[in-house]
Amino acid sequence: MVKRSLRTALEADEFIAAPGIQDMITAVISNDVGFDFVYATGYWLTASAYGLPDAGIATYSQMLDRVTTLTRTVNASVIADADTGYGGLLNVHHTVRGYEEAGVSAIQIEDQEFPKKCGHTPFKRLVPMIDMVEKIKVACEARRNPRETLIVARTDVRQSEGYEGALRRGLAYGEAGADIIFLEALESEEEMRMAGRQVTKPLMANMADGGKTPIRSADELKALGHSLAIYPSLTGLAAAQAAHNALSEFKRLGTSDAPSIPLFPFKAFNRLIGFEEVWAFERRWARDAQRPESEG
Repeated sequence: MVKRSLRTALEADEFIAAPGIQDMITAVISNDVGFDFVYATGYWLTASAYGLPDAGIATYSQMLDRVTTLTRTVNASVIADADTGYGGLLNVHHTVRGYEEAGVSAIQIEDQEFPKKCGHTPFKRLVPMIDMVEKIKVACEARRNPRETLIVARTDVRQSEGYEGALRRGLAYGEAGADIIFLEALESEEEMRMAGRQVTKPLMANMADGGKTPIRSADELKALGHSLAIYPSLTGLAAAQAAHNALSEFKRLGTSDAPSIPLFPFKAFNRLIGFEEVWAFERRWARDAQRPESEG
């Protein structure tokens, strides 16, 4: 399958709305719904795999494994969170090479100190702007395919230096070669509108449900001057709420067979996860004695 080119979509002025994918169940469901672009969210991939917060605890190798699995599983092109590049300049070079080989379309790097923290939580600490400018230059140079591997430069400085500080950094990162600029955790629609006017490179918005930035639709964001948006918390929070509801009802009722516990159809999930291909293989190759009595 040939995946969509993010650069081509941006050049065509197509607004990109990418849902966050937190695990591979969500990945196969997103295939069924149909998306051209999805977001590999560091917060939710860490939470789903390890039950840990997005606080720089997951390592580069752990996240690369998750991102590689996602790009192999999902039909969409992947915009991938690479935190700070997992260290200094050499780490950034290594990270870009690894993520590019994994097949991502865009690699997001931020200007926090390592270890980082979720952009919508407190106690973030920033590296000097010149350090991040060097990281962006190294990241751009590390790519083997600059046309199809885009660099997203994120600044987390809004809460410590205000909007003007975030804008100053965003513009500097664009000058350093970043393809997409990401001013994290803007706090009002007016700030988003100003950024849309003042940042000339493609601008990305983070529609983190429950975060600091007002949630706006794709059409509204395009009107505010943005080119793409990620919705990283959408599926993670939806899945958490569904699981909480189901477990609460199960505890109350003592059964899963209840109208108050909506369940995805088991046969449909077997199809999504690939059992039909397994069964076709078994029909062709399994000896009669090994054939299952039922295929579910």
